[in-house]
Amino acid sequence: MARKHCRIGVMFSTTGSYSVVARSMLNGALLAFRENAEAGGPVALEPVVVNPSGDPARYRALSLELLAAGIRQVVGCYTSSSRKEVIPCFEKFDGLLWYPSHYEGFESSDNVIYTGASPNHHVLPLVDYLASRVGIRAFCVGSNYIWAWENNRIFREALTARGGTVVAERYLSVGDTEFDQVISAILDQRPNFVFNNLIGTSAYAFFRAFRAACRARGIDQASEIPVASCTLSEPELAEIGGEAVDGHLSSSVYFSSLNSPANATFIAAYTKAFPGGPVSSADAEASYIAVKLLAASLEQAGTDDARTVRAAVANRRLRAPQGEVCIDPHTYHAWLTPRIGRSAVNGQFEVLLEARSPVAPDPYLVQSSPRFAVDMRSPMLRVVQS
Repeated sequence: MARKHCRIGVMFSTTGSYSVVARSMLNGALLAFRENAEAGGPVALEPVVVNPSGDPARYRALSLELLAAGIRQVVGCYTSSSRKEVIPCFEKFDGLLWYPSHYEGFESSDNVIYTGASPNHHVLPLVDYLASRVGIRAFCVGSNYIWAWENNRIFREALTARGGTVVAERYLSVGDTEFDQVISAILDQRPNFVFNNLIGTSAYAFFRAFRAACRARGIDQASEIPVASCTLSEPELAEIGGEAVDGHLSSSVYFSSLNSPANATFIAAYTKAFPGGPVSSADAEASYIAVKLLAASLEQAGTDDARTVRAAVANRRLRAPQGEVCIDPHTYHAWLTPRIGRSAVNGQFEVLLEARSPVAPDPYLVQSSPRFAVDMRSPMLRVVQS
């Protein structure tokens, strides 16, 4: 019996200010496509790869081109601004976007499957960790778009509910690398930590400049004013460089250092397929998960029709590198396992804490409102190492 052939759009900005992470995402998706081809089965997937180069207008134009070409399923986007740009296209022409990145939540679309982390998977566990182990005075910095605005809002409400305070917030354009004024303000305020929502080249430059400024003042930045993020991943540690790579906190659902047979298999296959890098990341794993779930859903659906495939993915489970993942049938977001990691000089993360089991997505923070500490339903994280 001949395999049914299905073209799948793959849309990541492999050039531009956040290309390092996007290239790892493309790699994760392509690895899943390769494994699908090797496994055989009734559905053969053909990736159709496009590169918007970080330009929001290009995301929209390329989405329309893919949909006009008859492609109904697209895996892609890293930033929330790009996702917001393309969702109206998928809703108008009834396609399905598989969004494989952590995001700020407060969104629901019948034309999106979310395989990345929701805010209750990354922001709230990070607030719990910082307030209980680091301090309650925060300085927030971020790239000037919806991801940072909303993440900082959620973070501020959750920290305030725990008796903490945000001493200041600063935003810079995506790609901006001039941080002298921001760093001076941080050092003047001397917060307990910095909550970072910068992305791409802006983030890498900030880590280097902040470490250098602290060193010039005799401050041990990693221990005295640590930087905590919900975006920092392994490919980016290499971009930061050895002088400033260690001691940063990251809240994520996946780190490539996870010690499990499933992750060891994934890392071995990824490294063999892409020896030139970038190394794997949480977003690469989310892209891998998206293609795996899509392939299984297409096989069950017998068609690439968006509504039929969406119905097929509800409650679908996958043994992923991070552990078991399941698509929630009410929100079409993924059940994922929150973790807190700390970067090391070897370019990996030491996993400090992790949830005991996958946690239900709560994109609207209905069950885990950050405003009231008494109502918090943040996951019970167990200590992995101190």
